[in-house]
Amino acid sequence: MNPIIMILLALGLFILFASFFTVKQQTAVVVERFGKFTSIRNSGLQLKIPIIDRVAGRVNLRIQQLDVIIETKTKDNVFIKMKVSVQFNVIQDKVYEAFYKLEYPHDQITAYVFDVVRAEVPKLILDDVFERKDDIAIAVKRELNEAMSTYGYDIINTLVTDIDPDLQVKNAMNRINAADREKTAAEFESEAQRIRIVAKAKAEAESKKLQGQGIADQRREIARGLVESVEVLNSVGINSQEASALIVVTQHYDTLQAIGADTNSNLILLPNSPQAGSDMLNNMVASFSASNQIGETMKNQPKRIKKKNDHTSTDYNPSDTTDPSDEV
Repeated sequence: MNPIIMILLALGLFILFASFFTVKQQTAVVVERFGKFTSIRNSGLQLKIPIIDRVAGRVNLRIQQLDVIIETKTKDNVFIKMKVSVQFNVIQDKVYEAFYKLEYPHDQITAYVFDVVRAEVPKLILDDVFERKDDIAIAVKRELNEAMSTYGYDIINTLVTDIDPDLQVKNAMNRINAADREKTAAEFESEAQRIRIVAKAKAEAESKKLQGQGIADQRREIARGLVESVEVLNSVGINSQEASALIVVTQHYDTLQAIGADTNSNLILLPNSPQAGSDMLNNMVASFSASNQIGETMKNQPKRIKKKNDHTSTDYNPSDTTDPSDEV
C-alpha cells in the first residue's frame, strides 16, 4: 500500500475521532474557536471542528458545598470560631458568566462570608450568637445571592454548622450552668424539706389534739366513775372522805399491779408496803376531816371591824372586805 495513502488514512481517522466528544450529565462544556467563545454544549455526544474548535473547559452544574471557618469576636469581647457551610451551584443559563467572569469562585464566596459574619457577630453577645445563628446564616445568604448571581452562581443555602468559643470560655460557661443547676436543685430540696417539716408539724399537732381529747375523755370518765363509786359507798354508810380515800388507795394498788405486770418496768414506788398503804388511808381520811373542819370554822367566824390605824393579825378576817379608809 502506498505510504501516502496510509498517512492520509491515519490523518482522516484522527480528524474523525477528534471531531466528536462526550459531555457528562450535569456538566456543561465551553467550546472556543481560535480562542474565542463559540458555544456551550450540554450532556451527550457532541461534534466540533477538529483543530479549529477546542474544549476550553467544563463547568460542574451539580450543587457544591464550601465550608468556611471564620474567627471573630462577639460584643462582649469573646473570640469564637464559626463554621459556615455554603451550598451553591452554577445557573445553567449563565454558564458563560460563571466560566469567563469569575476565575476563583471559592475565594470570592469565602471573602463575602468573612465580610458578612465579621459585620454581624460583633453586634451580638455570646449567648445571642448561639440563639440567633439562623439570622446570621440568612444574612450571609442574602449578601451572597446579591453578589454571586452576577457571576452565574445561585446560593442554595447557608448554614452555621459550628460555633466554637475559646476553651476557657466554654469551661466558664459550663461552671455557670452547673452552678445554676445546683442552685435550682438546692431550692427544690429546701422546698421539699419545708413541705416535710410542715406536714410533720401538722401531723404532730393533730396527734396532740387527739391525745388531748383522749385524755380529757379519759379524765371525764374517771371523774364520772369516781362520782358513781362515791355514791355507791355512801349508800352503804361510808362518808365522802372515807370513800375518796378508799378510791385513791384502790387506784394506788391498781397502779402497783400494772407496774408488776410489766417485766421490763424500772419504776419503784416508795414507801411500798402494806403498812404504808394503811398509813396513807388514815392520813388521807384525817386530812379530809381537818380540811372540812377548817372550812366550817371560817364560814361561822363573826365579822370583826378593823381599827383605822391598828392593823394587827387579830383584827384580820378573810371574809372582811371593807376598806379601813372608809371608817369614821
